[in-house]
Amino acid sequence: MSNRIVRVGIIGCGGIALGKHLPSLAKLAQVEIVAFCDIVEERAIKAAEKFGTAEAKVYSDYVELLEDKSIEVIHVCTPNDSHCAISVASMEAGKHVMCEKPMAKTAAEAREMLDASRRTGKKLTIGYQNRFRPDSQYLKQVCSDGDLGDIYFAKALAIRRRAVPTWGVFLDEEKQGGGPLIDIGTHALDLTLWMMDNYKPKMVVGSVYHKLGQRENAANAWGPWDPKEFRVEDSAFGFITMENGATIVLESSWALNTLQVGESKTVLCGTEGGADMEDGLRINGEKHSRMFVNEIDLKGGGVAFYDGEVERDHDIEARQWIECVINDTEPVVDPAQALVVTEILEAIYESAKSGKPVYFS
Repeated sequence: MSNRIVRVGIIGCGGIALGKHLPSLAKLAQVEIVAFCDIVEERAIKAAEKFGTAEAKVYSDYVELLEDKSIEVIHVCTPNDSHCAISVASMEAGKHVMCEKPMAKTAAEAREMLDASRRTGKKLTIGYQNRFRPDSQYLKQVCSDGDLGDIYFAKALAIRRRAVPTWGVFLDEEKQGGGPLIDIGTHALDLTLWMMDNYKPKMVVGSVYHKLGQRENAANAWGPWDPKEFRVEDSAFGFITMENGATIVLESSWALNTLQVGESKTVLCGTEGGADMEDGLRINGEKHSRMFVNEIDLKGGGVAFYDGEVERDHDIEARQWIECVINDTEPVVDPAQALVVTEILEAIYESAKSGKPVYFS
């Protein structure tokens, strides 16, 4: 990286900003976090005290923050229903934008964001940090090298047994647009489409369930949820066919009576081999007329008690994003790809409501 300093503003100082964006940005010598905005000003003040520069400013209105011409990059860490408005306003104010996933609450809003990026010439990327995990990076290279051949069947997996988020606005359909499908299913779908390098859906059939959310005192990793506040689905599933004939099954749930759990995982089946992330990373295929399974060791090292400091996926995400801004290159997460993810998620919800398939033109 060069020595140029990138001045960053944070809009939304809740859990995702404090747990992911701010710690990762704070590790970068080329970044100064100079502005913090939240509708609850106290949150912005606390975030600024911990992660900001000495002269960092605090706002409760993002429009005022965007008037600072010295700010080059905005991170949007707000509920899904405001992703579009804030991202578009930021790009129109001359800022590059990292928006937390999903791209937007609706596909129409996601298209508006992509249009704004193209119109203003400002960079836009979406927070799909799971692409930067070691297993994801390795598997992407396997796919790019053609080792799996034509990938014609895949599963996108985001299943929790009982881990419903009970804080923030996760259970608010108006703010979020949905539950586990738009929250964690979006990561699994992004990962799967990226591995397949296939962004041309043809048809989607969806099923959405509200089976467990109305239970009182339900067992849950973060304590019982309030049934009165649980206004989103607890599970959602999609069957997706692509223009080239490939099929993807998407499974997502915050609460499902199953022991087969796992988030942000993919299963890929191609003509020359397959891969899955269900129990570590495994590559399977056929060689010399024999079937084989390779379990990939991604720990590296090999020296007892010393493997060095491991860079986390969201740290790599932040670093490569800032490098893109400094070097004027394209981010790993292309907003046009993120738009397709949102379009498919929306189609699953639409199909579940209508009871009919949704076809893409």
